[in-house]
Amino acid sequence: MTLRIDVLTLFPKSIVQYASTSVLGRASERGVFDLHVHDFRDATTDAHRSVDDTPYGGGAGMVLRPEPIVDTVEQTPGLARPVIALTPSGRTFSHAIARELGGLEGFTLLCGRYEGFDQRVIDLVVDDEISVGDFVLAGGELAALCVIESVVRQLPGALGNDESSLDETFAEGLLEYPHFTKPVEFRGLEVPEVLRSGDHARIARWRLAQSLRRTIERRGDLIERRGGLSASEQALLEEFSALDEPRGNG
Repeated sequence: MTLRIDVLTLFPKSIVQYASTSVLGRASERGVFDLHVHDFRDATTDAHRSVDDTPYGGGAGMVLRPEPIVDTVEQTPGLARPVIALTPSGRTFSHAIARELGGLEGFTLLCGRYEGFDQRVIDLVVDDEISVGDFVLAGGELAALCVIESVVRQLPGALGNDESSLDETFAEGLLEYPHFTKPVEFRGLEVPEVLRSGDHARIARWRLAQSLRRTIERRGDLIERRGGLSASEQALLEEFSALDEPRGNG
């Protein structure tokens, strides 16, 4: 099944250009997802193609008007549902949400600008709101691309090796283990012996231990979310002592 993704934006080229490159470009060519980008300025009726206006009640900045956005949503044939507005007040985007969206037949992302949307846009045509984090962007285009790439790359056929999306950061609620390649030694830092051993079972245990250790040190909240460490995970950390930690930046 091909996942349909619609994007409503004032800057369609920024979405189209990025989505035609790298992982997304190849996934599109393989029919993994079908991208439809809509400029909601096309739904305006005045000579200046105005999409914003001053806020009622006063205040700095401009607010996106409801008419062009609502009209675009209601008048676009086949527009995918749910319609998701990218807003600071939405639920925080995560790997779990990416998997949730990837299990749908399609979805639409609505990119904001200026001070945000007239509330009637949210009330009339938006089904969900998502935030990519507690920081401010000039618009929703970068957020939309983050969501699209995160969703698409974990779909079957998107990557050269489907297992790549299963063995990475957040896939099991943990940060990913560190990676190494040639040369064996670089500026006094060596690839850990275990990775050169050829013992694939031990390598797998080592990698899980490193994921656990890195998550404990950097994202303790993820460990808490998993309900803490199991007895087997604690034993794994003890098996690979601090002496066996990778010497690298990770």
